[in-house]
Amino acid sequence: MEDEGKGEGEIILYRTDDGADELQLRLVDGTVWLTQAEIATLFESSKQNVSHHVREVLADGEQTEAATVKDYLTVQTEGRRQVRRTVKLYNLKMILAIGYRVRSPRGAQFRRWATEILNEYLVKGFVMNDERLKDPAWDYFDELLERIRDIRASEKRFYQKVRDLFALTSSDYDKASDTAKTFFATIQNKLVYAVTGMTAHGDRSEVAC
Repeated sequence: MEDEGKGEGEIILYRTDDGADELQLRLVDGTVWLTQAEIATLFESSKQNVSHHVREVLADGEQTEAATVKDYLTVQTEGRRQVRRTVKLYNLKMILAIGYRVRSPRGAQFRRWATEILNEYLVKGFVMNDERLKDPAWDYFDELLERIRDIRASEKRFYQKVRDLFALTSSDYDKASDTAKTFFATIQNKLVYAVTGMTAHGDRSEVAC
């Protein structure tokens, strides 16, 4: 699985087990979205069949349109003009519901992938191939460690840890209080001074530890 920033949200690439198709799942609002045409390709079906199953899912009350369907504006160049069209996108819950009804090998493959891989990515923000990492022939372990170190060293990550510790050790912690704001401003000032030798206000005066 790969992801890249592209337009609204991220794009997750899904390759079918037979290698015949590759789909771009749009990751927005904590779930992934596909069009009817893409779902038809995913399950080796037709748009008409997918549309029929969507109506069945909604009619049975298994899913609601408000929770699983949204409009998406596309812009395509046709000749010398740009044409805007609105297409419907269906989220993971609807995709899986359709997959159960299509009953194709592709549907079973996608359900396994969504359960084992995609769900972990949506929750954690990453997925690891444990067996590949254990393989001595895999030559990117050092790069992986470097990226992890970079993430751990990020200022945002550091402040999250500081906030967690402050909340755990203070029975009356209130992030909006003047005391909390002063505390975090002081911590930020110390970090800036440690890195640059200057405070956040631009002077070189010593910062008390």
